[in-house]
Amino acid sequence: MNGELPRVLTLKDATMLVVSSVIGVGIFFTPGGVAKLLPSPGWFFAAWACGGLLSLAGALANAELGAMFPRAGGNYVYLRAAYHPMAGFLVGWLSFFAIFAGTVATLAVGFTLSLQSFVELTPFTQKAAAVVVIWVCTVVNAYATRAGAALNTSTAYLKVAALVAIVLIGPILGHGRTAAMPFASAGTATLSSFGVALSPVIFSYLGWNASVYVAGEIESPGRNLPRSLFWGLGICTSIYLLVTLTFVYALGMPAMAEGAKGMPDVGFQAGKVLFGAKGSALVSLMMLVSVFGCLNANILVGPRIAYAMATDGLFFSAAARLSKGSGTPSIAVVVQAVTATLLVLSFWDLSRVLNYTTFAIVLATIADTSALYVLRVRDRHRERPYRAAGYPIVPLLYILANVGIAVSMVIVNPIECGTSVLILLAGVPIYILFAQHARRRGTTGVS
Repeated sequence: MNGELPRVLTLKDATMLVVSSVIGVGIFFTPGGVAKLLPSPGWFFAAWACGGLLSLAGALANAELGAMFPRAGGNYVYLRAAYHPMAGFLVGWLSFFAIFAGTVATLAVGFTLSLQSFVELTPFTQKAAAVVVIWVCTVVNAYATRAGAALNTSTAYLKVAALVAIVLIGPILGHGRTAAMPFASAGTATLSSFGVALSPVIFSYLGWNASVYVAGEIESPGRNLPRSLFWGLGICTSIYLLVTLTFVYALGMPAMAEGAKGMPDVGFQAGKVLFGAKGSALVSLMMLVSVFGCLNANILVGPRIAYAMATDGLFFSAAARLSKGSGTPSIAVVVQAVTATLLVLSFWDLSRVLNYTTFAIVLATIADTSALYVLRVRDRHRERPYRAAGYPIVPLLYILANVGIAVSMVIVNPIECGTSVLILLAGVPIYILFAQHARRRGTTGVS
C-alpha cells in the first residue's frame, strides 16, 4: 500500500536516533589517524571540537528546513523545493547510494573487526558476518518502524552508559597510563593537515541530521525535530571530547600518532591500558553494541530518501509501498540492504570506504545548507516553526568550512573523491528516465 508514514516517533526516539547514528565505529578507530595528522594536543582536541561546532552549524540550518518540510526524505525535499526536482534527486541519489549505503557497509566491516576479538574469522567469514548483521537489522526495520526505533533507543542508552563509564571509571579506578607526560606534543600541524584531519572527524559525527530524514514520522515535528538535533548533537559532542581526552590520558599523544596512519586501534589499546588484559575485550564488546546500534539507526533512516523520491515518481514505485499494518517502507529498506551488501563484497578497505562516504557527505551538506538561503528568498512566506540562529553568518561559515575540507580531501584522496562525484553524475541520466516516465504518468512531483 502507498500512503503517509505514521507519526510514531517521540522526541526521545528522535534524539536517541541522532545519538545512535553518530556514535558508532568512528570514535574507536579514527583518533589515531587524527593524532598522526595533528600530533599536538591543542590541534587534536580543536579538531574534535570543530567537528562538533561544524555539525551544530549544519544542525541550525537543518532544524529550520526540517521543521518547514516535516516529511520523509531530508535534504532531497529541501533541494527539490529550493532549486529543481533534479537537484533534489541528485543529492537524494548520492545520499541513498553513497552516504547511507556506504555508512552501513563501513559499520558492518567495523562490526566484524570488533567481533574478531572474540572469535577467529577468515576473510570469507568476515564478509559473511558483515552481511549477516546488515540483514538482521534490515529484517527488524522492515518489520516495523517502532521495532527499529525501540532497538535503536536501547542500544543508544547502552553505548552512552559504557562510554561514560570509561571516562569516569578508567582514569580513577583503572591501572594507570603508559606515558609519563601523555599530553606532550609529538609534532606540529598545519592548516592543510587540519583540513584533512577533519575528514575522519566529520565521519565520526556523521548522523547528526538523522532525525530530519524521518521528519514525517516524528510527533509534533515543528517542535521536536529541532530539539532532537540539538539534544542529540550536544550529547555526542560532549562524549567525544571526554572520550578522546581519556584516550590521550591512557596512551599519550606520541604513541597515538605513531605508525604510518597513527595507532589504528586506539579504543582497544586504551581499554588494555586502563583495565588490564581484559580491557580490550571489554572495549570490543562495547564496540559491538555501539556499531550495531549505529548500523541499525542508518538502516532505519536511509530508506526514507528512496521512499520520498518514489512518492514523487523519481524512483522505483515499489519503494513508496508501505507494509500493511506497520506502515514501514519495507521495500526501500531491502533495496538499501542489497546496495550495502554489494559494497561490503566489493570494497573491504575501511579507510577507502570512509573517505568515499565522507566526501559525499561534504557535498550533500554544502548543497542542503545553500538551500536555506534560497528558500529564505523564494519561500519567505512559508511558516517556519524554527528559524536558524546565526543566519546568515553561521550557515555561510559552515559552507565555507566544508568547501575547504572538500578541497583538502580531493588533494589527498582523489580516487575516493572522484568515485563519489561519478556516483553523483551517474544520477543525471537516471533522473531523466524517471522524470520522463513520471510526466507520462502525470505525476505531480516532477516539473
